[in-house]
Amino acid sequence: MTTELIGDWDVRIKTPVGSLQVVYRFLDEAGTVVGTADGKAETVPLTDIVITDSLDGQRIQWRQSVTKPMRLNLEFDVLVQGDRMSGHSRAGRLPRSAVSGLRRR
Repeated sequence: MTTELIGDWDVRIKTPVGSLQVVYRFLDEAGTVVGTADGKAETVPLTDIVITDSLDGQRIQWRQSVTKPMRLNLEFDVLVQGDRMSGHSRAGRLPRSAVSGLRRR
């Protein structure tokens, strides 16, 4: 499966305590998609990346753990359409946070 996801993305996550700017990097390593999230305070690996083709684009789900500004386990569910990404993330029982991003050129 080819993926529209491969590349670098400028992503904004609107959390209840303010917006975060994060750079996501997705790579194809021997047919497997891997990724990292580079925030202000740390760079973390992405895990459990699942890509599903749909009529509207590609649905991407992944998990990541952060320790700054606080320790959280996050789950993402986004739709990639060309150079745009939109969806949400969730940290446990906390409310969903809106996610939007643009591919870097």
